[in-house]
Amino acid sequence: MKIDSYNQPHPNDSAQGYPVCFHCGELCATTDIIVGDKHFCCKGCRTVYELLDANDLCNYYKLDRAPGVSPQEFGADKRFGYLDDAEVQKQLLDFNDGRTAKATFFIPEMHCAACIWLLENLYTLNPAVTQSKVNFLKKELTVTWHITDSPLRELVTLLASIGYEPRINLQDLERQAEDTSNKSLYYKIGIAGFAFGNIMLLSFPEYLSSGGAVDPWLRKMFGYIILILALPVMIYSASEYWQSAWKGLRKGIVNMDVPISLGIFTLFIRSTYEILTQSGAGFFDSMTGLVFLLLIGKIFQKKTYDTLSFDRNYKAYFPVSVTRLTGGEEISTPVGNLHPKDRILIRNHELVPADAVLIRGSGNIDYSFVTGESDPVKKEIGDEIFAGGRQVGGAIELDVVREVSQSYLTRLWNNDTFTQHSKNSMVTLANQVSKYFTAVVIFLAFVAGLYWLPDQHLALKAFTAVLIVACPCALALSTPFALGSALRIFGRRKFFLRNTEIAETLAKIDTIVFDKTGTLTRPGQARIRFTGEQLDAHQQVWIKSVARHSNHPLSHRIYQRLPGHYLPELANFSELSGEGVMGEVDGHLVKLGRYEWVADRLTESGVGDPEGTLDPAYQTAVYVAIDGEVLGYFTLTNDYRPEMDGLIKELSEQYDLALLSGDNDRERPRLAKIFTKPGQLLFNQSPVNKLDYIKSMREQGRRVLMIGDGLNDAGALAASDVGIALTEDLTSFSPACDAILDAKHLKELPIFLAFAGFSRRLVIASFGLSFLYNAVGLSFAVAGMLSPLVSAILMPLSSISVVVFTTTVTRFRAMQLRWV
Repeated sequence: MKIDSYNQPHPNDSAQGYPVCFHCGELCATTDIIVGDKHFCCKGCRTVYELLDANDLCNYYKLDRAPGVSPQEFGADKRFGYLDDAEVQKQLLDFNDGRTAKATFFIPEMHCAACIWLLENLYTLNPAVTQSKVNFLKKELTVTWHITDSPLRELVTLLASIGYEPRINLQDLERQAEDTSNKSLYYKIGIAGFAFGNIMLLSFPEYLSSGGAVDPWLRKMFGYIILILALPVMIYSASEYWQSAWKGLRKGIVNMDVPISLGIFTLFIRSTYEILTQSGAGFFDSMTGLVFLLLIGKIFQKKTYDTLSFDRNYKAYFPVSVTRLTGGEEISTPVGNLHPKDRILIRNHELVPADAVLIRGSGNIDYSFVTGESDPVKKEIGDEIFAGGRQVGGAIELDVVREVSQSYLTRLWNNDTFTQHSKNSMVTLANQVSKYFTAVVIFLAFVAGLYWLPDQHLALKAFTAVLIVACPCALALSTPFALGSALRIFGRRKFFLRNTEIAETLAKIDTIVFDKTGTLTRPGQARIRFTGEQLDAHQQVWIKSVARHSNHPLSHRIYQRLPGHYLPELANFSELSGEGVMGEVDGHLVKLGRYEWVADRLTESGVGDPEGTLDPAYQTAVYVAIDGEVLGYFTLTNDYRPEMDGLIKELSEQYDLALLSGDNDRERPRLAKIFTKPGQLLFNQSPVNKLDYIKSMREQGRRVLMIGDGLNDAGALAASDVGIALTEDLTSFSPACDAILDAKHLKELPIFLAFAGFSRRLVIASFGLSFLYNAVGLSFAVAGMLSPLVSAILMPLSSISVVVFTTTVTRFRAMQLRWV
């Protein structure tokens, strides 16, 4: 018989006849938890329903079918005890005057209109709340309430009790308030746009006049008004370009902002001179329009994904508090307040926040996110457990041996080798072009000036005209709009890049390095197969009932994969460390574990592995015996993503590939079939080993893309040219990176890379279009024929045409791929 975990009926399939939770929609494992004709999967869901019903908020269930989220049932009030700490409150609260407080919470469970409705009616559940406002896109809830009537702890406990527990971690507490709204940039755009529009309006008489048709007094007055309007644009709106150009020149770098600043400065000086001397109308309309369009491009380029964080460290992975045992009492304590010799309690799936020694209980520590090792590590009393591991099984008690700031994980993260690498070597195509563009423009300006030198006035006019018309506005807009459009299209496919420079670098990648655990495999999943006699429905339920009561992670996986929801009672359950588990179900003795413990002889029932088909080097076997008869064994292997083989094969045609894994090499035979080149597979790699490998590749001149998912990949992600963090949940933790990719779209990686290459070629094509406009403009400038009207038409036209060209072609390409 073969049981494949991916061929089982979905547990929420109503055709099975099992009741579905009225609150959260999950399948109910028992029919005992009911209110009237409504079934609930747990007491937590029932409590939420009763709370909403008592406050006349059951319209919540009319907005969506089973919209709720099942709350955690254990000790919510104790878990949030750290919120009584004055320092914690000071860091969490946006405002607090002693009576009224305001706080913003990240609520990852928020998912539908019913969630918004309930959270914005929070005042009904807690009268101390005066206002609660939801930002659905950011999954944020902002609450204003009377903190004297309802402490912060009480408010958070209420949110957790109705299934909307805020996500609070150490990084949230220590993060300084950041202005992510780009307010300053919006102000600059507003000022530049206001000045541009009004200057164009005041310049119309000059555009339409012939000869001296404009009254001299009006021309003089309009000129002074235009100069006043242009001053804040020159001083404030264009300030970023002055600063960037100056910083670049100080380092001996001619970046794109140098010719831009030169053009703006020339426009301002010449226009000011013409207005003050009444020798011309100036070019303030062109100057303000140029700054306005450049700032629009900058906001287009800076616009990013507010709900994502690309800069995360271990503190975003750590919990805020831990349960400390003091005098027999459980006290929720901020992790930062832990000291050596403190006794802490770690429950199932909770994180170990500091290096500690196991004192009580059976430890099964999952280090996959820290080291890459996929199998939980068995720990006995007296063993040291490092920070970052997650307990899988029953609760354990630990004695802290080092503070959080001195733990192995913290010291590893803070190591200079993980922080000294930067992307400073990234030189954008626009900056490469700008060096030569600036030199050519200055050369042509001097040539034009020297040509007209006998007439000093005309020579100066031609010299400044070349600098004005050759200002690389269209050139500067090519990159942000072409690559910015690509970023937005990637975002629709759940591939989020930090900025446009990453998109450009992505197009130049020649080497791709994969992590294994959690990247090529599906985290928390294991493919389960049963080899042996056919198991009937009763036997599967008996086995599941025994596996349910075990703390061992392999038993948990068997329990999760076997069918059956109404489990019979278990008697005489026992678990022998290192051997297996046993118990009596419906009068039958069921044993799971090592063969030597389950039975006396390997061939007693004719099953087992007499021909050696089960290779313990890459599979784990759990034998099953019922009433003394060995029926067969379960095998558990890593579950690779179904698209992996095709993905690796397609990428290997264009890129050099490698795999770095913190896991052992038990699956080398499986992976060697698709990673066919020698030296591509490296196992037992520590975080430092991964980092060193990436460094060596870059020292050889390779452009490296690293794809990983855990803390053990953080150094390699930072050291690579582009680091992509793969995640199953975009709101959950991912290490610091350049891009975040939803795991469901990993198979589209070759298309993402090809699209990045297409976008870079599009930038080059738009450069060509920009050069064409510059050539036309220079023909007027060198001839000394550049009038305000020609400038007012040519410069905005070149910029707008480049913007339209890049965005239209990018969208058309995306439509061909059916991405929009």
